[in-house]
Amino acid sequence: MEHKHVHQSLYTCPHHPEVRETKPGKCPKCGMDLVKVEERKKQIPMKDQTCGSHMSHEEHSSEDHGSHKGHQHAGHSMHMEEMKRKAIVSSVLTIPVVLYSKSIQDLLGFSMPEFPGSELVTPILSTIVFFYGGLFFIKGMVDELRLKRPGMMTLIGIAISVAFIYSLSTLFFGGKEFFWELTTLIAVMLWGHWIEMKSVLGASRALEELVKLMPTKANLIKNGEIVEVHVSELKPGDIVLVKPGEKIPADGVIIEGSTHVNEAMLTGESKPVPKEVGDKVIAGAINMEGALKVRVEKTGEESYLNQVLKLVKEAQESKTKLQDMADRVAFYLTIIAIGVGGTAFAVWTLLGSDLQFAVERAVTVMVIACPHALGLAIPLVVSFSTSYSAKNGILVRDRLALETIKDVDAVTFDKTGTLTEGRFGVSDVVSPDMPDLELLKITASVEKSSEHVIAQAIVEDAQSKGLPIPEVKNFKAVPGKGVVGEVEGKKVAVGTKLLMEELGVDLTEEVLNKARDLEAQGKTVVLVAVDGKLVGSVALADRIRPESYEAVKELKALGKKVVMITGDSEEVAKHVSQELGIDEFFVRVLPHQKAEKVKELQSRGMKVAMVGDGVNDAPALVQADVGIAIGSGTDVAIESADIILVKNDPRDVVKVMKLSVITVKKMVQNLLWATGYNVITIPLAAGVAVPWGIVLKPAVGAVFMSASTVIVAINAMLMRRLLK
Repeated sequence: MEHKHVHQSLYTCPHHPEVRETKPGKCPKCGMDLVKVEERKKQIPMKDQTCGSHMSHEEHSSEDHGSHKGHQHAGHSMHMEEMKRKAIVSSVLTIPVVLYSKSIQDLLGFSMPEFPGSELVTPILSTIVFFYGGLFFIKGMVDELRLKRPGMMTLIGIAISVAFIYSLSTLFFGGKEFFWELTTLIAVMLWGHWIEMKSVLGASRALEELVKLMPTKANLIKNGEIVEVHVSELKPGDIVLVKPGEKIPADGVIIEGSTHVNEAMLTGESKPVPKEVGDKVIAGAINMEGALKVRVEKTGEESYLNQVLKLVKEAQESKTKLQDMADRVAFYLTIIAIGVGGTAFAVWTLLGSDLQFAVERAVTVMVIACPHALGLAIPLVVSFSTSYSAKNGILVRDRLALETIKDVDAVTFDKTGTLTEGRFGVSDVVSPDMPDLELLKITASVEKSSEHVIAQAIVEDAQSKGLPIPEVKNFKAVPGKGVVGEVEGKKVAVGTKLLMEELGVDLTEEVLNKARDLEAQGKTVVLVAVDGKLVGSVALADRIRPESYEAVKELKALGKKVVMITGDSEEVAKHVSQELGIDEFFVRVLPHQKAEKVKELQSRGMKVAMVGDGVNDAPALVQADVGIAIGSGTDVAIESADIILVKNDPRDVVKVMKLSVITVKKMVQNLLWATGYNVITIPLAAGVAVPWGIVLKPAVGAVFMSASTVIVAINAMLMRRLLK
């Protein structure tokens, strides 16, 4: 994997974070003050499918993160308030401009009181509106042209400048002015811009909510005393006390106590999660019951929450194919609008129309073609989808992956720890002579005194079923063969067939045949004898996750081929494959060979998504068209994965697929609306329907343009319903 080094101070716009400038100034897209971003030297992995997905981003401590986000949020809110104030003032000043406009008075048949200088009300107030409200767009136009990226601001800037200069000229050379159209246009555009900003801010509030999850104080245990400190003062190795109802202040491990933890806002897990000594906990999760002592492992930017925020920020800043297309369309639309506007002016002038009408056509074209809706079409959808996914334990590192995963042909799973639990567990309890639970109880009683991994798995299974485990007497371990002891007055032996033969146990053929069948499935089987007779067997295996059945079924319902890769024997793989209904499997595959199997599937013409644990599956995750790391817990910074599933639940792969379908559908809908709207309205603005009496005024064009922006925003917001 290649790396490049970035070490640079940049300025970005909180409203449009993809904007990167090397010096302070205004955002070329919205005119907001750029915020300084300190870029630390960082290694950035380069993948085949970068598409801008691994962009450099701000790294900071937990405290810095909160303050920086707060600063951005405050700056954005302040800018919104300034925009609203400009819109209100411009609207108020527009009222007398409209009322004292001769064309409006003649049209509606009324007159206003006259006084010395009343004829100057319209031009003076219009000039104030132009410089107070319109200068915002003029500055934006200058910035866009300086960066050679003409867009929305350029169109509005040209339109209001032409309208203002032309109207002023009529005071000296005569002609029909349209000061009222100018002021109305500026007021409507300011309101439209304010609505856009409010929509984007609303879409990004989920990230602000994530920041709020982080507690600010922690109860540090120091020299046997409890000291309240700020979370930024915590270091790995510190011990903190977390009382019932408090938020866990840092990622760590429980060293004392047990409880249930609410992680809903962090991982999307709706049920409280049981936690005991040795379990990991995440900063921001709520301790529901008992007091806990937690040893801090990760703080600041290494914490789970900050990793989530960082990944979401990366995803929202990265570009996708549809975003690139929208940007290109917006650029060309700007060029077309200027060209059509100029052509409309020339044509109507040549046809003998008055200069005011020709100018009005040009201005209306440039206003109505403003790529406001195109600029919002993709970012709003992405903002909603990435925020939704982050709150549900689905972290999208590369937006291109979210866009393309719906088109994959095959979903390939690493078996151990993904489709299965990744640890030994009891899969079968077989006894022709006694109830299964009774056999499990006496087996666990003997195994409780053993430290063998098989013994521990049997005891855990019995405890999970709530079985009482009697004390064992005269316990004896026979190395390599099993254990013996007395339980409730009965002599019990648990182990291999060789142990049974040595003890002279009466071997029941029915039990032995069943044991052979279970071993043929790749399971580990221990025999159980009571008072010299073989009464049953207990089989253990890497247990299939209950969620895997549903995940495979739903993936196949979506038309995806499900493939399994495992290092286990063919017997084990065949059993798991048959149980789950998997289409194809590869066995005895070493970690470094998994990428070759993905290549093999791709060589058949299939697009492949690889689902693994993100550690020894890294080469395969990189090779796949979409790499998905599952069950990563708090270790979310997995560079090789495009998508990270926090919960160890393969059903989340299905959720990602459905999220992909909804996200792309909304993107396409918005793009079609934004472009289709212009195909119809630009010719109308140019005046093609004038012969039929249809004439669009600049102010009406501004209303249409703003309406298209609102429609795009509402369509993106409707994703919430589909994602429930």
